[in-house]
Amino acid sequence: MDRIRDGWFSEINDLWPGQAMSLEVEEVLCHEKSKYQDVLVFKSKTYGNVLVLDGVIQCTERDEFSYQEMLAHIPLNSHPKPKKVLIIGGGDGGVLREVIKHPDVEQVDQCEIDQKVIDLSKKYLPHMAESFSSPKLNLHVGDGFEYMKKHQGQYDVIITDSSDPVGPASSLFEKSYYELMKTALKPDGVLSCQGECLWLHLDLIKGMMDFCHTLFPVIDYAYTTIPTYPSGQIGFVLCSKNPDTVFREPVRTLSGKEVDSMKLKYYNTDVHRAAFVLPEFARKVIRGPVIEDARENGSGEAVNGIN
Repeated sequence: MDRIRDGWFSEINDLWPGQAMSLEVEEVLCHEKSKYQDVLVFKSKTYGNVLVLDGVIQCTERDEFSYQEMLAHIPLNSHPKPKKVLIIGGGDGGVLREVIKHPDVEQVDQCEIDQKVIDLSKKYLPHMAESFSSPKLNLHVGDGFEYMKKHQGQYDVIITDSSDPVGPASSLFEKSYYELMKTALKPDGVLSCQGECLWLHLDLIKGMMDFCHTLFPVIDYAYTTIPTYPSGQIGFVLCSKNPDTVFREPVRTLSGKEVDSMKLKYYNTDVHRAAFVLPEFARKVIRGPVIEDARENGSGEAVNGIN
């Protein structure tokens, strides 16, 4: 609550020094301490209800769809038959809402460590949390690490919807976590993880891409725009155990009618492809000059495990 002053909530964090995101507050709906984190929900003047964990905005009703749709549909549409999906985190229900829209998905296992986030999302973010009633869902409240150790080689797609690398989410940005996801995937499985901001965390992203390269034959990085995340942008680390995967070219393309029937507001096939076109300052760091040389030579082949 000390982040709310003169009617404004400001997101101030050492992960983005020298800048802050502020939203005008109409009403504080809930402020509680869970076993793991500080949980705040407030009604904002222009972005609807806002979920905040440990002082960091997780989602707002106005713009959450851009993150949820891209984190979910890029990997789902990069796998030929994603029948069984695991979601780590995502206690607000937004990623789950998107995953169950995919026609091939038959079962979704979700592991969220904080029951409080689920309960408060059901109350204050019903348009997202209504997905928890899906018959496709098996919900497990607990540690995602321990869950995956007991469920190896079972999933076509794993999606990690995590907060930033502080507190309980810090371990989700380490090599050991990606190693565990690899063992939980089927031989042709793919994964998608929250990949931080190009403007703020380029060194962190580079480090993650480097260790992913040692684990998977194909890796890539995409991003989306979202006003209430730091610098208005967030990325996704994508990895595949299948060497033939090309994340930038979806194996399932959506017609306009399908986009409408799935009630998508951000994702479509063109946006999927465009999400991998990085600004030059980021491309040079993440993909490096070797990729550039390959394009100039017209080889069109994957280099350094990145297609």
